[in-house]
Amino acid sequence: MKKLRYPVLLLALAGTMFYCKSNKQRGTQLSATTAQVSKDSEKPDFSKSPFLSAEESLKKIQIEDGFEVKLVASEPLISTPVAFSFDAKGRMWVIEMTGYMPDTVGTGEDIPNGKIVILEDKNKDGVMDDRKVFLDSLVLPRALCLIENGVLIGEPTNLWFYEIKNDKPVSKTLVDGAYTEGGNVEHQPNGLLRAMDNWIYNAKSSKRYRKQGDKWLIEQTHFRGQWGISQDNYGRLYYNNNSQNLLSDFFTPGLGATNKNQRSIAGFNEKSVANNHVYPIRPTPGINRAYMKGVVDSSLRLVDFTAACGPIVYRGDLFGKAYESNAFVAEPSANLIKRNILNDKGYVVKGEQAYKDKEFLASTDERFRPVSLYNAPDGAMYIVDMYRGIIQHKTYLTPYLKGEIGKRNLTQPLSAGRIYKVVPKNSNPKAPALATDAHGLVKLLSNNNGWIRDYAQQKLIDGKMTQVIPALEAASKQTTNVLLAIHALWTLEGLHALKTDDVLTLLKQTSWPVRMEALSVLPSVISKDTYKQYASALNQLVVQNDTLAAPYVAFLASHIEPFDKSAANGLLLDLSKKYPKNRYVTDAVISNLQDREETFKHELTASLPDTTLVIQKQLNRAIAQAANTRGNRDPQMLLKEYPKGAALFNSICQTCHGPDGNGVKSLGPPLNQSEWVTGSKGKLISIVLFGLTGPVKVNGHVYKTPEVSGDMPGIGYDKDMPSEDVAELLSFIRKSWRNNGDKITTAEVAATRQKLNNRQKAFTVEELDGM
Repeated sequence: MKKLRYPVLLLALAGTMFYCKSNKQRGTQLSATTAQVSKDSEKPDFSKSPFLSAEESLKKIQIEDGFEVKLVASEPLISTPVAFSFDAKGRMWVIEMTGYMPDTVGTGEDIPNGKIVILEDKNKDGVMDDRKVFLDSLVLPRALCLIENGVLIGEPTNLWFYEIKNDKPVSKTLVDGAYTEGGNVEHQPNGLLRAMDNWIYNAKSSKRYRKQGDKWLIEQTHFRGQWGISQDNYGRLYYNNNSQNLLSDFFTPGLGATNKNQRSIAGFNEKSVANNHVYPIRPTPGINRAYMKGVVDSSLRLVDFTAACGPIVYRGDLFGKAYESNAFVAEPSANLIKRNILNDKGYVVKGEQAYKDKEFLASTDERFRPVSLYNAPDGAMYIVDMYRGIIQHKTYLTPYLKGEIGKRNLTQPLSAGRIYKVVPKNSNPKAPALATDAHGLVKLLSNNNGWIRDYAQQKLIDGKMTQVIPALEAASKQTTNVLLAIHALWTLEGLHALKTDDVLTLLKQTSWPVRMEALSVLPSVISKDTYKQYASALNQLVVQNDTLAAPYVAFLASHIEPFDKSAANGLLLDLSKKYPKNRYVTDAVISNLQDREETFKHELTASLPDTTLVIQKQLNRAIAQAANTRGNRDPQMLLKEYPKGAALFNSICQTCHGPDGNGVKSLGPPLNQSEWVTGSKGKLISIVLFGLTGPVKVNGHVYKTPEVSGDMPGIGYDKDMPSEDVAELLSFIRKSWRNNGDKITTAEVAATRQKLNNRQKAFTVEELDGM
């Protein structure tokens, strides 16, 4: 069962692909500014959505004063782009997801017509003019990451590593055969962000990857986001889901994902910007649920995010101080890009929208579909515009939206796509010549542009340039440039060259960002030979009342525990007694305690008997969750009995309700022990077929936005979905985990479908209660 009002995912389109060698884009340095669009948008006709050339569409874009948008690439050079990455030469490696939703029923979606193409600006005028196909015959490719001598490519269900020679793939290694296992095309992992800590992270995933020699490491981490993922200058991750503006981690991404009995951990998946209002500059009737009250306003403009995606934290050096570390979020369904201003308060990162009643960038062209945003070597912000009519997948496409698509002829054409960049007005930034030698790369670690700093760190590690270790050690210890020190530290980590004495010195620095990164790097350096020194240093931070370090110390106890259980437990008890009301510290403590929460609670209660304390409440929640897990049914038996139901659950339901049925934060409420699942068959069938509009009460708790998405789409609009499969899905859910509902038959589903044959909108709780 699904809880996403307007899932965004990898939108892409099937269409004719053009191979163009040295085919210059129409015009050069095309740009849009506020002045250009004012006259053009005086009396727009919103009853139609004609296909516009890149030049014409550019004129429809309005942007914040002082900025302009320039065209970098468009059809026929590219088609249906969804993501890209710059290489060391400044070329773009672009994913073309050609097969996504060729029409409203997804005809031919499984045809292997996706590509990875390399775009290059050979005459250096800022506009791409050359196209080279690196890889073709892919089915819905969705993510890539350049690393060492090759590239990672996500093509469901696999994650592949291709070695590159002369811009051609020369070998192919399977990194993860279950990269996109579960979920459908709108709910599968993507992103492949190579983060500051030298691990590769994804949105819509709880896995991270790292290349170590010829082997690939795969570890479990926190589940994050939906489409797109970014990092700030300290390596903290940012993401969102379709209805949330901006979510983030307050702590280093590799920490804290070690206790399966914790439903959520304070400091991860936090709402950094809670305000979800959007301000389109055109009516947006082409929204999947636009007919519902509150989705659009009286002028038919979208009210809140419904397709939020592709967030970035701006780390360039062009926009000026006011834009440093601002977070930008794309909203393709409303043809706009949001700007958010973030602020650090200790380890907490919170922010607010930059404007009221307006956006940083918006268009009156309904086919303008920004789906991914990027930092770049020239300091600009780049925009991937899928440029198309349909962005909603067939699984959730309502009859209403089908009507809107037909009304304005939004299906065709299928061969477009644009990439733009945002720059200060009247500027013409150029990417600098990037050093490739070791000492030149070390110098780049202090560059003002975050993309360049990341590039330098990664190149030093990929090239195994150990000759610069002394220079890196010196850079990590200097105190005039914090960002240089941080990148030098993580470069040393990537080269496996960190020394215990150097890390211990950094733990004593007065600069919190440096101490934070030194704490974050400890999992890489704690060993049987060094753990005593690190345990002593961590204990000293607790004694010194270093409140900023306290959650980190708690997370790191799990890395002391394999060598000294008593020392690790002592740290956790001391922290619990010192910070019993701090939800970040208490959750970090509990992250160490899988299946021994009760034992720890008994130890702690002698000193802290107050059951109202946060630490006591959180321990009780974890204990209850552990009990629930122990009482769950054997999933393998259910898989044998309901194979189709299990497959449908994995592809449609688990991404929002969790593989354990206990719900997913910001997405969907629990199915496990839910009265809506085990109660009335008729209500459950109706919900799954046609959806449910919240709020909804489950086990005495009222779930509403932003705790969950406000609306759950149904699957009954897909006429090709057999009633037999729906029945098996519902039977599977009614028997899973701790549920014990009766089986639902094909006849019961078919009868409900017939009865509700003309239904075109989701149910409300009131409607269902009246059945």
